[in-house]
Amino acid sequence: MVSELELKEIIGKVLKEMAVEGTSVNNEVKKPSASASVIENGIIDDITKEDLREVIELKNPANREEFLKYKRKTPARLGISRAGSRYTTHTMLRLRADHAAAQDAVLTDVSEEFLKANNLFTVKSRCQDKDQYITRPDLGRRLDEESVKILKEKCVQNPTVQVFVADGLSSTAIEANIEDCLPALLNGLKSYGISVGTPFFAKLARVGLADDVSEVLGAEVTCVLIGERPGLATAESMSAYIMYKAYVGMPEAKRTVVSNIHIKGTPAAEAGAHIAHIIKKVLDAKASGQDLKL
Repeated sequence: MVSELELKEIIGKVLKEMAVEGTSVNNEVKKPSASASVIENGIIDDITKEDLREVIELKNPANREEFLKYKRKTPARLGISRAGSRYTTHTMLRLRADHAAAQDAVLTDVSEEFLKANNLFTVKSRCQDKDQYITRPDLGRRLDEESVKILKEKCVQNPTVQVFVADGLSSTAIEANIEDCLPALLNGLKSYGISVGTPFFAKLARVGLADDVSEVLGAEVTCVLIGERPGLATAESMSAYIMYKAYVGMPEAKRTVVSNIHIKGTPAAEAGAHIAHIIKKVLDAKASGQDLKL
C-alpha cells in the first residue's frame, strides 16, 4: 500500500517536471458566492456555478459553522429548505439545471478543436450514433473495421503502455480534465522510464473497448481515460481503467480503476501522477484488478 507521504512526493515530482516543461496546471477549487442571482441584460447568472457545499438554505440553523463543516465533505444536497410541502424555487431550479448538465454530458460530443489542440486523432466503436451507443453497450466495446486499420497505421505496435482517451458517458468530463490529466500521466510514465504508445481519442466508446485496443496493438498495459456516468453532483467526473494484457471478454474484476477525477474530487493533474504510479505497480506485478495488491 502506498503511503500518503509517498503519494504526495510522487505527485509533487510530476507536477514540478510539468512546470519546468511549461505545462499549465490549474486545480484551484473556486467557491462561488451563495449570493442571489442577478439578472443583467435579460440574462440570469449560471446557477450551476454556485458551490452547494457552501450553501445552507435553512433559515435558522442551530449551528451554521458546524453544519458547513459537514457539508464541505460531501456534494449531497444537505440543508435545503422548502415552501410548504415543496422545494423552494432556488432548489428546484438547481436540480433542473444539474439534470440538464448531466444530459448534455451524455448527448454532446467532444469538440474537434479540443482534440486537435491536444494532438489526439479519432477512432470509433461500432456504434453509429449516440442513440445506438446508449442502447447497445456491446457495440461500444468493439472497434469498427476502419478504426482497426487507423490504429495499425498510426500507432506504435506492441507498446509497453497504451494510453487513450474515450468519451464514455460524459464528453464534458473529457474536456474538463484531459488537458491536465493526460500530460501528468505521460510525464509520470516518462519519469519512470516506461515507454508509451501513441495516444488517441475513441468516440462512442465503452470501457471494454480497451480490450479490443490491447489486442489490436499488442499492448502490455492498456489505460483508458473515460467519462463517467454523470449525476446531479457533477457531470465532469472521469475515471481511468488500467488492464494488464487485456483481451476481448476480459472479466471486469481484472481492471484497476481510479475514479472521481474532477475538480471537486481528485484533481486531474494529481490523478495523472497517481495513475502513472499505479501503472508502474501493474508492470512490476504483471497483474491488474483483483490480482494486483497495492
